[in-house]
Amino acid sequence: MKKNATLLVLAAGMGSRYGGLKQLDGFGPNGETIIDYSLYDAINAGFTKVVFIIRESFREDFENVFRPKLEGKIEVEFVAQNLSDLPEGYELPEAREKPWGTGHAVLVAKDVIDGPFAIINADDYYGQSSYSTLIDFFADESDPNYCIVGYLLKNTLSDHGDVNRGVCMQDEEGYLEKIVETLKISKHDSNGTGIFTNDQGEQEKLAPETLVSMNMFGFKNDFFEVGGNYFKTFLDESLLIPKSEFFIPLVLDKMINAGEKRVKVLTSDSDWFGVTYKEDKPHVVEKINKLLAEGRYPANLWA
Repeated sequence: MKKNATLLVLAAGMGSRYGGLKQLDGFGPNGETIIDYSLYDAINAGFTKVVFIIRESFREDFENVFRPKLEGKIEVEFVAQNLSDLPEGYELPEAREKPWGTGHAVLVAKDVIDGPFAIINADDYYGQSSYSTLIDFFADESDPNYCIVGYLLKNTLSDHGDVNRGVCMQDEEGYLEKIVETLKISKHDSNGTGIFTNDQGEQEKLAPETLVSMNMFGFKNDFFEVGGNYFKTFLDESLLIPKSEFFIPLVLDKMINAGEKRVKVLTSDSDWFGVTYKEDKPHVVEKINKLLAEGRYPANLWA
């Protein structure tokens, strides 16, 4: 087991569609957040450090919530993602207001991570087995490649509306070729078949076992150098475009096409769930109550 694996939690979103800071909203019986359950699973799997990527305006709230409950259980760091966190030689455009994207959020953690690390979204639940899968991947220190944990489409669809998913295309050896962003996938039947409208206006079906990305990745420490170089290229091309964003899948696509890295596609059969809108909250509470009833978690998570 890798002794210094870090969990990097992307938590800098404003939650505008949710109507508040959903990362800190309570869903469990004692006000537990979704992140609480993710951290519980990560600690049990063998992760030894968690790094929260936040906005500076969130720092006090996050530290007050998580430092007391995690003390003595896992090492904790909080890093603010600032627009001005740019490589030497680049200046922040005056008109820039939008964050630089998830790829940039990862890069701002370079000074507090010294080993392999996994990435998750703060407002998504990934399931217990996913963290063990990542720890097992990190255990092979001779493997220079990265990984993505893919979820079965049927375990990620919503009964309440359509969703966007990144469909994982992989080669015969199980390595990622590309992530195809697929929009407005609706649940077609009780088996979890998805249906969407393609660019030609025609409806297409996606098999229930189609692997999709839910932004759970496993990287080695050299990502900060390789990804940092691609960020500079991105800035050379897009610095003055006010809404340009440097996304993780964009970085991986460039690495794969350049032959610099391979990304192993690992499979999770866990149910995924998360919150985008306030209306999602009852569904998430119901899911967590079911997990508690099945004995997956103690009723008082950090007792």
